[in-house]
Amino acid sequence: MAAFVDRVTVHVTAGNGGHGVSSVHREKFKPLGGPDGGNGGDGGDVVLEVDASVHTLLDFHHHPHQKAPNGKPGAGGHRNGARGEDAVLRVPEGTVVTIGGETVADLMGVGTRLVLAAGGKGGLGNAALANARRKAPGFALLGEPGEEVDAVLELKSVADVGLVGFPSAGKSSLVAAMSAAKPKIADYPFTTLVPNLGVIRSGDVTYTMADVPGLIPGASTGKGLGLQFLRHVERCAVLVHVVDMATMEPGRDPESDIEALEHELREYDEELDLVGRLRIAVLNKVDVPDGRDLVDLVRATLEARGLEVFPISAVTGEGLAEFGYALAREVEAHRASLPAPDAVRVTLTPRAVDDGGFRVQPDARTGGWVVLGLKPERWVRQTDFSNDEAVGYLADRLNRLGVEIELAKAGAVPGDAITVGDVTFDWEPTLPAGTLTVEETAGLGGRGTDARLESNHRPRAEERLAAKRRRRTPYELLEPEDDDPSWDDEP
Repeated sequence: MAAFVDRVTVHVTAGNGGHGVSSVHREKFKPLGGPDGGNGGDGGDVVLEVDASVHTLLDFHHHPHQKAPNGKPGAGGHRNGARGEDAVLRVPEGTVVTIGGETVADLMGVGTRLVLAAGGKGGLGNAALANARRKAPGFALLGEPGEEVDAVLELKSVADVGLVGFPSAGKSSLVAAMSAAKPKIADYPFTTLVPNLGVIRSGDVTYTMADVPGLIPGASTGKGLGLQFLRHVERCAVLVHVVDMATMEPGRDPESDIEALEHELREYDEELDLVGRLRIAVLNKVDVPDGRDLVDLVRATLEARGLEVFPISAVTGEGLAEFGYALAREVEAHRASLPAPDAVRVTLTPRAVDDGGFRVQPDARTGGWVVLGLKPERWVRQTDFSNDEAVGYLADRLNRLGVEIELAKAGAVPGDAITVGDVTFDWEPTLPAGTLTVEETAGLGGRGTDARLESNHRPRAEERLAAKRRRRTPYELLEPEDDDPSWDDEP
């Protein structure tokens, strides 16, 4: 089995966020020390990073499931949980990432990073939830689960020059003769099972050359190894057709080989115009007597197609220098034609004025309503529904965001099923009085009917002073008050 894999499917899971903790400070002579629960740590991300020392996706073929560590939960004493470490997956340059059939990234350049799955946010502890009205919360927020992503990683080799041709045409021998690469070379078809890369220097120009496994008729439809490795010629600036001048196979000649090769390149992807990159042809194995005799017969036909022809021998080195300088000229011209890279600019898109961060729409599944939005769904995931105080805190947050107002405007009535995230509950409005018109609040009660306004008595200053005096007076010395019904006239 060849130790080269250029297409894999990986299943990655980011780390879960740690839970916040509900804790109260306890110390001798300080019975009311206040909340001191710490926050949970964020879960680790799953990150792809281009590494120059990696040349294949073989590791992910053997280990397709990758997971990042979870965040640690918080603790008492204002101790926050540790963040989970990122799981960094090293990939070769030229890796294309596809999720759900859509290409999301083309990783080029050593050090380029992509967050494939984001870790969950850690939950807040009760110390972070305390405020002037809720001085000692008896609950904390849960950590969010990390993202789960199934992605397809596809490697497309990054090379300036691609060698294409029939099996056993001498492509691997040519790479070995012009560079320090040591590919496997033998005299049987499909010796090359993986693309071989070599670095070549001709004059002042340094470029890379890729040896693509042999193509045969029908390669663009999946026959042989062609379809599997044709993707490796997509990035090549120049394609070179290596013609076998000493083939002994019946029915084959250099001109028919060129015709068959151009057909496969055209059928693979017409938009890429791979045939337009086929500008040079090398007549290999001219060291064989029969091969040298065919050079003059083939040269005119290939030049008529617009190809620049170079008779070479990968064994003796004949014609390699001239061929190398021609490749350097083509590669340099291609690099000069590329547009200057644009400077990286950060684009800030402000939120629209009328964008509340969520939307309400009918739910055909329950016959009620569904609330869609990043904030509401995150708040639901962070809520511990076994804690009544935590549920009340969620209701307050949704109300402040304006969810109940939008539900009333959409036509929701008490008792309707409301779905937020994975949770469905019956709606019991808690709208502040006077926020909607009578028409908008039909069925909810009119203005001023909020149950929270039924009892609005506040003790006056003299009442508070009298209560304080009574607390400090011994029970035996207390006298009954005329307006206090709790006192009887007789003992």
